[in-house]
Order: sequence, then C-alpha cells, then structure tokens
Amino acid sequence: MYGSYASLANPLVLLPLPQNEAVLISHSSCDCSTPTPDVPQYFQTDNGLWAGPTATGRAPFLAQTNPVSFAPTATFVPNNPLETSQPIIGQAKNESIFQLMGNLSPYFPNPSGFGVHEYPLTPGAKISQVQMLSRHGSRYPTVGSNVQTFGQRIADNKGKFEAIGPLSFLTSWTYELGEEILVPRGRQELFDSGILHYYQYAQLYNPNSKIIARTTTQNRMLNSAENFLAGFFGLQWPNNATIEVIIEENGFNNSLAGYDNCYNSNNYRSAGGNNATREWVNVYLQEATKRFQSMIEGFDWTVEDTYAAQTMCPYETIAYGYSAFCSLFTYEEWEGFEYSWDINFAGGSSFQSPTGRAVGIGYVQEVVARLENHTLGYSGSQINVTLDNNTVTFPLNQSLYFDFSHDTNIMSILTAFGFKQFAQFLPSTKHPGPHNLTVSHLEPFAARLDIEVIKTPYPLSAGRTYIAGSETTYVHFILNQRTLPLGISFPQCGADRLDGWCELETFLDSLNATTLADYDYACNGDYPAVPYGDISNGAPNR
Repeated sequence: MYGSYASLANPLVLLPLPQNEAVLISHSSCDCSTPTPDVPQYFQTDNGLWAGPTATGRAPFLAQTNPVSFAPTATFVPNNPLETSQPIIGQAKNESIFQLMGNLSPYFPNPSGFGVHEYPLTPGAKISQVQMLSRHGSRYPTVGSNVQTFGQRIADNKGKFEAIGPLSFLTSWTYELGEEILVPRGRQELFDSGILHYYQYAQLYNPNSKIIARTTTQNRMLNSAENFLAGFFGLQWPNNATIEVIIEENGFNNSLAGYDNCYNSNNYRSAGGNNATREWVNVYLQEATKRFQSMIEGFDWTVEDTYAAQTMCPYETIAYGYSAFCSLFTYEEWEGFEYSWDINFAGGSSFQSPTGRAVGIGYVQEVVARLENHTLGYSGSQINVTLDNNTVTFPLNQSLYFDFSHDTNIMSILTAFGFKQFAQFLPSTKHPGPHNLTVSHLEPFAARLDIEVIKTPYPLSAGRTYIAGSETTYVHFILNQRTLPLGISFPQCGADRLDGWCELETFLDSLNATTLADYDYACNGDYPAVPYGDISNGAPNR
C-alpha cells in the first residue's frame, strides 16, 4: 500500500494505518478549499488517485441517428434528453421499459411508494437535520461487463455472419461505449438532485459555514458529488462545501464502498445472487433466444448473448440517447429483466447474502454516530477510523450531510439498518408478482436516501395528532422521494403510524445492527457457501 509521489511539489508520505487504512499526510497545512500538493489526500479532488477506469465512448448524435417514427397515428413525445417513447410489444399506455431496468434505470422517483402515504409536517414541526446518501449518476459499463464481451464477439465475427429482420443492424453495429465514468445524463441526474435538495432543505444550510461532503476516489463518484453540489449551491459551491475523497480500492476501509475490505463479499460465498440471475435468465429469455437464433446465421447465438443484448439497451440509451436493442424485446421480457436484478441484489447485497449486512454496517454506524453526536474511534467494521475519529473529517455540527456511494453498497446499508420489507425470498425460476425489493425503485442511477430528523412541539400520535407532552424528536427515512415506513421493520416504532416516522430514541434503541451484521465472521470467516435461498437475514448461518 505504499506509493511514489515524486511528481508532487512537496513531500507526502503514505502512512500505514490500522485495519488497512491509509491516508496521505502533508508536512504542512493550507487552505483546503484550493487543492495544492500540500492538501491531505482526502481533500484533494484534482489528482486522479484511485480514479478507476476513465475511458470515454463515442459521442452521441441523436438528431442524426434517431430512427423512431411518429406516424400520424402516434403521439409525438420529444426526447428529454433520452429517446424513451419507442413502441414495445405488449406495452400498455403510460408504461415505460425504462422503469424496468433495475440498477441501470435512469433516475425516476419511486412510482408506487413503500406502503404509506406522504404527509406534510404538522404545525410547529421543524426539520433539524438531513443526512443524504446518494448513488452516482448514469454511467458507462463497468470493465468486464457482459456488454463488453458481447461487443467483442460481434467484432470478432464481423463478415462471418448474416443477420436479418430486427437483428440486421448488427452487420454494421460496433460497440463503442466507454468505461465506468458518468455519461452526460448522469451529470444531469446529480445536478437535478442538487437542485431538488436545495428546494427541499436550503434553509438548513448556515451561509456562514462550510460543510464537508464525502465521496470516493472513483472518477464517477467524485464527479457525482461535484455535480450535486453545483446544483445545490451553484457553480460557486467550493465556497460552501469541501469534498472529502475517501480511497476506494481493495484493502482500504471505506463505508461508502464497504465491499472493498470485506473479503467474502467478493468471492464464491456471496455468489448466490449471480447464480440466481443466471438461472432466471435461462428461464425468461428462452423464447427470445430462439427468436434471435432464427434471425442470424454464422454466429453461435446463446442465451448469454440475449441477456447482453438486452443489457445493451439501457447502456446505449444513456450514452447515445437511443438504442436499437431496446425494441428487440417484449414488455414481458423487460419485466423479466427487472427481476433478474431483483434476485441479483437479494442474493448478492441484501438479506439472502451472507455479507449483506456486513457490507453496509459501517455507514449505519456513521449515521448513528451523527445522530448521537460522537465520533467513531473503534473498529469492528470497514469504517476509516482515522477519518471518523476526527471532527475535521467527520464533523458533528452540520445540519446537512451529503454522502455519495454505489448501488449495491446502498442496498447493503438498507439491509444493515434492518428494513425487513426487502427480506422476502424471491425464487429464481418464476416471477412472484409485485414485491418490495424492486431494484429500479430502490437503486436506479442517482438514487437517494434522505434521513430527516424532525422535532415536534409535542408527541405525535400514530394518527398524526398532537398529544400531551414535551418536544419530541422523530426520524423519517425517504428513499427516492417516498417514505420508508419504519414501523414495518421496527415494531417498537408503531406499525400503525400513518406517516412511517419513528421517535428517534425508540429507533436507536431498536437497532441491533452491529451484532446482526456479524462483520468479522461475515467478511473474513471460513464458512461454507450455501445455495441461494438458504440465507434469510443478511448474515452467515451460524
């Protein structure tokens, strides 16, 4: 974990720290609002350390390439900015396949909610703090994804196959997507989220202060934070916020990428979700695979190719504004695609995963520490103790906290909190119908979890009327602009509460998150892998 930084003007040393933590420590201090070589690594935003892959792709040209026809019988729907109005077989009016793309769905607010209605604040109630956790925006595929493999297979067989009908475009198609960084739509999503959060919470910001916002070193993570802050504060955001950039790399402690220092989350012990998805793909794409095999000669088309072609639709759409792959599939097949991600997340990052809770527990500990107003000077999870035990890098006096993370990490955070409405077992051989763990509703690109702390002048009954007593503090969880009812998962909060809130002390007393996560054993223990479905509580079976 040591590196050379000879190109920097002033000497920096990389110090080994407990629990595989590392930070760059400067020999001198400076105004951290202006990045210089003297700035500690965790406040540097312009040097590209641990940025991950950053290849860009072909530029879009939608005015030239959009082939969607709006005949006199069709209603013209302008692209905004994506072309999402193409006709799909089996699609009813007002349905959209772009809300059936799991974690590859462009951001949209949860359309159905989580079981409770939304209410305004009661008279005299005041929001005193908000902790926001956001996913990055729409991005290019990750390195090694199935779309890259499919693109290479097409390239390797150019001139050797003949495609007809809907697949005929493949004879001239070339894979030209970039890798992992934000596409323009992703920048827009975070900028829009910043504007939305400004309208929601701007008065919580003290204009005489400068807050710390946290993200990771990956390029798309840093750019997501920057675009959000530009939306919230305007282009002068560096006057209002300092970005803390936490190293995202295997072996480094980071609650915003909790899997990086959780060994078993990256091996066969946590492969249940991938295995379940593979089984389901062979079920729901059988007919589509036969359909495509009849349209192409000289190419050994497999069900894996079918799934990759379907996955190409969301990636090309967010990159170019339109993809010819989208209309190859029926609406029912898109429902199957969504479900492939639901079971993948259930078995890889949630209650059917042995590391589901462990990966998210560090961030849960940080949320609780802010609520209880203390730093974290202990281990037992993947938090970076060096940063979290220092109020410069883990401030406690902010009324607004902005953190940026990844989809599977946020899913694990919801699991570590103990939101049992997402614990339903999802079979890998059939679609169960409507279910709570619908990934496009939980983790689309630019998903956001807002945790509000609300003070009321008197206790608020389950029916939302004031009763005798003194000022009371409540916590309110909002995921993608819809309330997550706490009483469903924490009976002490009151399952009959109309608003889904919970009295803060009751909520904190109800949490047993650290114990249930079983972090050290879950992440580092030598235990057998079990089939998908044999784990139900997000931790290894003891």
